[in-house]
Amino acid sequence: MPIYEYRCDSCGHQKEHLQKISDPVLTTCPACGKETYGKLLSAAGFQLKGSGWYATDFKGGSKPASPPPCQTGEGSCNSCVAN
Repeated sequence: MPIYEYRCDSCGHQKEHLQKISDPVLTTCPACGKETYGKLLSAAGFQLKGSGWYATDFKGGSKPASPPPCQTGEGSCNSCVAN
């Protein structure tokens, strides 16, 4: 849930509120009770830079597929490296 910062234009009371995005905007100041409580616009605490994130990022890299072990032990199967 995002944290929103509010400030009252009448008394100057300022407070952060943890709200869902779907919650209604608060308008009544908890300090003075007037309807001059408004949401402030503030900068985000992080920046996204670069070309973006992808599903393959941070998964430890790609590993080569190893062939299945030979079932007969004689090197006669198609996937055996002895062929």
